[in-house]
Amino acid sequence: MLTEHRFGKFIKFDKLPGVGQEPSELWEIDLYKEDDGALPVKTWLDGLPEEVRGKVIARIDLLKKGGPTLDYPYTSQIEGKLREVRLRMGKTRYRVLYFFDENRTAVLLHGFTKNTATMEEADKRIGRTRMTKHETRLVAKKSGAKSDRTKGKRGK
Repeated sequence: MLTEHRFGKFIKFDKLPGVGQEPSELWEIDLYKEDDGALPVKTWLDGLPEEVRGKVIARIDLLKKGGPTLDYPYTSQIEGKLREVRLRMGKTRYRVLYFFDENRTAVLLHGFTKNTATMEEADKRIGRTRMTKHETRLVAKKSGAKSDRTKGKRGK
C-alpha cells in the first residue's frame, strides 16, 4: 500500500513494523530487574526530558510490534544476541540495549546516552552482564519448576 505523504514522497505503510498486526501478534517487552528490585532502564527513562522519553518509548513500541525482525535504523546488532534500540536527536544518540530471551521476550537491559558514533565498552559490558544474569535466572527458574514437578510425582 503506497500513500502519498504531505511532502510528496511515497511511503510504503504496509512495510512499517506493526502495520496490519493484531494486538495478539505483539512481542512481549520486559525490563531487566536488579536483585534489589531496581529497574535500571526505567530509572534512565525517567531521567530523560519528556520529549526524548516519549520518542525512546515510541522506538521501544516499534520493537514490540516488529520483534526480532525490526532492523536498522530502528535497531542494530551489537554482538551475539545483544542488540540496541536506536534514536538520534541532533548530535545526541539514545540507546537501549536488549536481547530476546528463550521465552521470546525482549528484555531491556541498559539505557544510555552518547555523543559519539562508537559505543563505550563499559556499556556493552553492562548489557552482557545483565543478559547473562537474566539467562541464569531463567535456567534456575526452569530447573526449580522441573524439581517441583518431580517431587509431585514421587509424592503420589
